[in-house]
Amino acid sequence: MANKYQRKNKFIIPKFDLGPQTKKDILAVLFFSLALISVLSFLNLAGGLGVKIFEVARFLFGWGFVLLPLALIILGIKLTKQEDGTANSKGKLVFAAEQASAFFGLTLFTLALLGALHIFYPSGRMMEMAKIEKGGGFLGMLLAWPLQRLLGVWGGLIVLAALIVISILIVSSVSLRELVDKIQKFLKILKIKGDAVALPLKENIKGGLEEEPKINYNESEEESGGENKYSEEKISDSKLSSLFKKIVNPPVFTVKKVEKEEIRNEKLETEEKEIRKEEKEIEKLENEEIDEESSSPPEETETLSEIPWRLPTLNLLDGSSGEPTSGDIKANSNIIRRTLQNFGIEVKMGEVNVGPTVTQYTIKPAVGIKLSRITALQNDLALALAARSLRIEAPIPGRSWAGIEIPNRAAAMVRLKNILASSAFRERKSNLSIILGRDVAGNPAFDDLAKMPHLLIAGSTGSGKTVCVNALITSLLYQNSPADLKFIMVDPKRVELMPYNKIPHLLTPVITDPDKAINSLKWSISEMENRYDLLSQLGFRNIESYNKSVEAKYQNRGKLFYIIIIIDELADLMATHGREMEAAVVRLAQMARAVGIHLVLSTQRPSVEVITGLIKANITTRIAFQVASQIDSRTIINVAGAEKLLGNGDMLYLSGNSNKPIRVQGAFVSESEVRKITSFVKNQKVEESESSQIISEDKNKAEEIESFSAKEENMVDDDLYEEAVETVKKAGKASASLLQRRLRIGYARAARMLDIMEERGVIGPADGAKPRDILI
Repeated sequence: MANKYQRKNKFIIPKFDLGPQTKKDILAVLFFSLALISVLSFLNLAGGLGVKIFEVARFLFGWGFVLLPLALIILGIKLTKQEDGTANSKGKLVFAAEQASAFFGLTLFTLALLGALHIFYPSGRMMEMAKIEKGGGFLGMLLAWPLQRLLGVWGGLIVLAALIVISILIVSSVSLRELVDKIQKFLKILKIKGDAVALPLKENIKGGLEEEPKINYNESEEESGGENKYSEEKISDSKLSSLFKKIVNPPVFTVKKVEKEEIRNEKLETEEKEIRKEEKEIEKLENEEIDEESSSPPEETETLSEIPWRLPTLNLLDGSSGEPTSGDIKANSNIIRRTLQNFGIEVKMGEVNVGPTVTQYTIKPAVGIKLSRITALQNDLALALAARSLRIEAPIPGRSWAGIEIPNRAAAMVRLKNILASSAFRERKSNLSIILGRDVAGNPAFDDLAKMPHLLIAGSTGSGKTVCVNALITSLLYQNSPADLKFIMVDPKRVELMPYNKIPHLLTPVITDPDKAINSLKWSISEMENRYDLLSQLGFRNIESYNKSVEAKYQNRGKLFYIIIIIDELADLMATHGREMEAAVVRLAQMARAVGIHLVLSTQRPSVEVITGLIKANITTRIAFQVASQIDSRTIINVAGAEKLLGNGDMLYLSGNSNKPIRVQGAFVSESEVRKITSFVKNQKVEESESSQIISEDKNKAEEIESFSAKEENMVDDDLYEEAVETVKKAGKASASLLQRRLRIGYARAARMLDIMEERGVIGPADGAKPRDILI
């Protein structure tokens, strides 16, 4: 009975099962509350207890009493941000090393600052000043008095300044060099901001106000020796404050941001001067041609085909705007490590690469940990990070690390202009380099189409395929003249590639009819065979070696230009001409590389009926945009992962010499940029090829047409041959440019007729750049 009575009257103390982070948050709330109470006590708004608090604070801190609430607030913030708090067996919060260092650093900073406030008083009056609550108070006197007696005022100040710097390093956990860099950045931002505020507001035409310039800060990886750059752009003031927060409280990891290479104004001015100079030369040559036609002298003047081709300038493109926002990098790293640790996987966190669309966190598992265990936790990591999509790359190709890719809170747009201006692209080895975009580390991503040698692009509607094709075409236009590169474009949808119609790089107008598309492929096969015949007769292995020897050995021949066949929607052609389409694509993919003919195929239906086994076997370089399922992803790139992409140009690029795809954010080219570039190209006058009308003729003719490339045959099957002979007789000289201008034909046809004239003894052999002599 007694035991029962005792059990009934026993006072039961409830036990709370709280996690370490919850306990830290409770302690942080207490610090915040004490800070607010101290502020209220300073304002005489905290009652009688507040008066006592104020008196004690003034006695201990003197003029530095304001440091008390500030120190409490910083401690509270530190507690809420740290993830390393632990608890002992009794449930009491145990301060981790980082928390203890923050507390010690704040205490040291406060004492050193109070000592600096008190050290200027004479040593005999320091206690008196402390009693009347001046200087650094009682605590400042305890530190200033011995320093002044030992080192004097200025020696003591040096020691106190050193203690202040040391305390800041302890609290911020950074090196001295990093601290100096941050102070310089902060001062520079304040200066630019002050200059912007000081500028007089100007009213625009609509009566509005001009926006303030925004400062964009790009932090490069320290190991690569990158430099920090500032650029001004018009955006709202809120982003400047977010930038300030990033500089004040940066991540401790090495972060790679998107590279930004601006074009200097001096370079643009030089390009504009060159353009104006070339336009005057063109106008002068045109006037000379008009004078020649009116007077008809027996002399040859320079033709349009001899005018140097001007590549598009970079000022036709828009520069990049905005920066990626990756969120709290340190918190995400701790979440990844703790989540894997909860499943028994110990990892070491490495560098963090902030790309335009995703942020890559690199991890290195402990010895004995299988990578398959990490990849199996993909959904668990996405849940812990609250990420809408997450991709694990294990391992990263060429490195002993695995990568976890998390979407950025705000993505940055990748523009073609910045990649064209980058040093990496300027050092390219081929003018057939096509721009893809930027990888997860923000580095420019491009590849050589001649080495691919064909490309397949697939993805769902709206994922970025057409923009990728536009970026590909635009990047080639920035590198090649019509004499070096020709396009055959097939656009069954009738809207995507039509802006490129009538550019001089086209062999034929953009093809929209499926029958004509098949005929153009048959013509390409015929051209491929003719080129192989030419190379075999002259003893060359490929188009590169032939073109290199043309200027030295075969000056009477023209160079072979590259042909890029672009098909924007392969599924439409496969639905109407499946067998013919597959046979033609496979034939070209197997053999056309050596003679400079390359395929670029695009489709929004990545099924096995469209991307057949034969097509996949012969086109090993592929780009997968966002798709609906793993099956579609495996159909394109043989692995899953494309279903995890984010759309809007987010792609997986699989090259022919790699068995794992890399993630790239595609470069964006707007419709206005395409119009500017095509207008620039169309305004340059060039000779039109006579082959443009026969490439897409009916099937019987398409299989029998003669190649317009340089050939060895000497059959006089040209109805303009006799007229060409009369033309060179009257002129007294013979050259391809003369025939081009007088007969209005292309270079290949004129050169072929000159070869026949030479073999028949009508004209003499070529003598460098001079016109040929007439022998009859």
